[in-house]
Amino acid sequence: MDKIDKEILKLLKANSQLTNKEIGKQVHLTGQAVGQRIMKLKEDGTIAAFSTTINYPNQQFIMVYMDSNDFKNFENFITKSPQIDEFYKISGHACYLIKSHFASPELRDFLENLSIWGRYNVETVIKNLI
Repeated sequence: MDKIDKEILKLLKANSQLTNKEIGKQVHLTGQAVGQRIMKLKEDGTIAAFSTTINYPNQQFIMVYMDSNDFKNFENFITKSPQIDEFYKISGHACYLIKSHFASPELRDFLENLSIWGRYNVETVIKNLI
């Protein structure tokens, strides 16, 4: 991956709806050349998908510290909630990281159910900077 590929990725991350021609103007390539580079980035797995970012009014990062070994049921519980945006098994102090968008009463109920499996720490997003 060269400097131009990195710039293309930066532009796509900011706005995935840019046309190849619009990107080309900014990186000094033809639209066709940009299209070929994007195709290569898809094929090598650098670009996994194009998505839409939704600006929810309430967003949280929840770190989960498991007290239970019932990982499978815990993971099933988490993945069934429509307010869960991202869910990661991580290393370090916590076992899992959850990105969610619960309103206050829903968050309280979710955390009450979550406490069956372990402890948690909730960080609330105040402002998205990127």
